[in-house]
Amino acid sequence: MSLIATLARLEAVDTGRAQPLATVRHRHLTEHPLVFVPLTTAGEAGAPLGALVGTDRDAPRLLVVPQPRDRDLRFAFLAELAAVVLPYIDAYGQDVEAAERTETDPGTGKRVKVEVELCADAPQLIVPSRAGIEFVRLLGRSMRFRRTAEQEPEAPHPAPPHVPLLGRWLTHFGERARVPGSALLLALTDVLSRHWATGQSSLEDQHLGALLAWIDPPPLSDSLERGDPHERGDPHRASSGAEAALRAELQRDSRGQLLCPPAGPATDPAFDNKLLAPAIERYDRARTALAAAEDGLQADDRLGELTAAEREIRDLVESRTRPTWDAVWRGLDLLRALPEGTHAADRWTRDRWSFTGHRDRVLAGEPPQPRRDDAVTAANKLATREREQARLEAQEALDDPLVMAGRRLAGEAFAGEVTDVVMAYSESKRPSPRPLVTVRTDDRPHLAERAKVYRSLGGKPQAAEYVEGSYEEDGADTGGMSIVLRIIDKMGRGKEPETGSVPEKGDRVCFTLFEHEQRGGAKLPDPEDTPWTHGGPPGEATDPPADPVTEEDTL
Repeated sequence: MSLIATLARLEAVDTGRAQPLATVRHRHLTEHPLVFVPLTTAGEAGAPLGALVGTDRDAPRLLVVPQPRDRDLRFAFLAELAAVVLPYIDAYGQDVEAAERTETDPGTGKRVKVEVELCADAPQLIVPSRAGIEFVRLLGRSMRFRRTAEQEPEAPHPAPPHVPLLGRWLTHFGERARVPGSALLLALTDVLSRHWATGQSSLEDQHLGALLAWIDPPPLSDSLERGDPHERGDPHRASSGAEAALRAELQRDSRGQLLCPPAGPATDPAFDNKLLAPAIERYDRARTALAAAEDGLQADDRLGELTAAEREIRDLVESRTRPTWDAVWRGLDLLRALPEGTHAADRWTRDRWSFTGHRDRVLAGEPPQPRRDDAVTAANKLATREREQARLEAQEALDDPLVMAGRRLAGEAFAGEVTDVVMAYSESKRPSPRPLVTVRTDDRPHLAERAKVYRSLGGKPQAAEYVEGSYEEDGADTGGMSIVLRIIDKMGRGKEPETGSVPEKGDRVCFTLFEHEQRGGAKLPDPEDTPWTHGGPPGEATDPPADPVTEEDTL
């Protein structure tokens, strides 16, 4: 955690309000995101109980599994989910635009530019919290290898059509969510926590209701109207973040149920024991009675009881998911009030490339993603995430002065006023301009001898070399510092620097010790050329053990 974030949390505790960590929005939000609020059954990982899903905040689609242990009902839930999600995804795959991509020519081995299709936009999936992302990944893993009746007519439990396809897409969304800066699948609590600091722990920030209570606490009159006996004083004053967060986490109604349920997919034990378990038991009894009905009149009565029991479960699921659904849209409104950062569009373009690539693989009939990546694919994914993490940190600092302030406090950047500019040239057969720029700053950058620093010039990084630095008369602890830099590029090819390429006396400048653009790492071999030290090529048979197990090896 940076010093700025620590100070913001301390100020949030002191003021009772969440403090901004950013002045711009560092994640792209589409006009019509698909919000997904899942609910799972306690005691069984990945067993869906229900969900609210849709793009219209006033008309969500409610999906319910009345008996989560019933495989057929769970498949029906997944089929309904596919009927909502897949058309939303397909709509973005139709509108494309021409784009250029650099590829390796197999004949010559040279890098050439080819014209390809790029989707004009991409779908965006929003879940309430980080646990929702893990549930999406779990759903994708459990669905993408299912076989349908068309693929295996004799399968004992065939999956409904389009369920494996939905699993492949959810797996792609889940994998993309692991790439820093990606916005295809977002956990709202993570995005809000990136832009505001609260007075509670990061774990407590995963409760969406408590997080929103710190950022935008409701007036005390709302608590008094709900009958909160612990509140006293002026009912019209705004409650503090700590008070509002405590109410969001603990306040219950007359039946002992949370007024602000946790932001899924887990449920509250009081809800499971007092409401859900009896309702499912009544549903099971009604279904058993319907199966045992002896005549049509009795079957009609039993069907009415089954319908009423199912409706009761639907009402219970909606009562747990609707508050979170409304909270998600409220959080999106808060984020949309911030202007989007400059580089957020660039990161969204990489998401569009990722979406287009997976669309092409699906249309080409390629098999689903493997259960376990081979050594080369895993190394490539790890390298990509490391590179994107460094790029994200650099871009956020360049887009946001508040983020840059944190880097300056850490000694990774410095800002100040240009006090002197001396023109100098390199010592070569064709001298090039190498002007010396003196910057007076109050920051304390960690500069080593001949260290390179960078500043943004027209959206491109301009490099400079540290020459020397000296403190003012007040000393290194309190006084300012004068830093001499040698500009070494982005000045044109002429003998004189191009206009605007060299800072002038009196300009305010900001230099960073970190690079603005990340370089690619060493090229890895193709998967079929995986060395034996890393398991050999994918699918290669392993050698038998040198020493087979004998009777003496076991007790």
